[in-house]
Amino acid sequence: MLARSVRLPLAVAAVAVALTSGASLATADTPAPAAEELQSTLTRFTDPSIPAADKANLMVNGGARTANIDKMNQGLANYGTIGWTVSGVQADGDNANASVAISSPHGTMPGVPMTWQHTDAGWQLSENTACTILAMGKAPC
Repeated sequence: MLARSVRLPLAVAAVAVALTSGASLATADTPAPAAEELQSTLTRFTDPSIPAADKANLMVNGGARTANIDKMNQGLANYGTIGWTVSGVQADGDNANASVAISSPHGTMPGVPMTWQHTDAGWQLSENTACTILAMGKAPC
């Protein structure tokens, strides 16, 4: 009985801390993203014709990474097309994970795990995933 009576106040305290600290809680109402939506984010993120400032909203904390994105754009300008195939999307509240096959002029890399976060801007690449892509583009975070 004591364990049950302690659990409820702890859960209430955790919610209160999350609400007062500005942390956003994952909501069950966030619909899972379609693979095509996530794939579109990846395609736009690696399109060298889209300016870095316009790509900042495609990733979490993108405003702090515009120099990295610009460097990646420069490297991709004469590289060739990068293709993305997203599969196995699994959403858990405001987070989504998927397996991604990346195709480039050098071949295909299958099964790369990537994550997205749902924010006010929609489904954005997580900072870790975006920084992995930037590192592949010789513009590490």
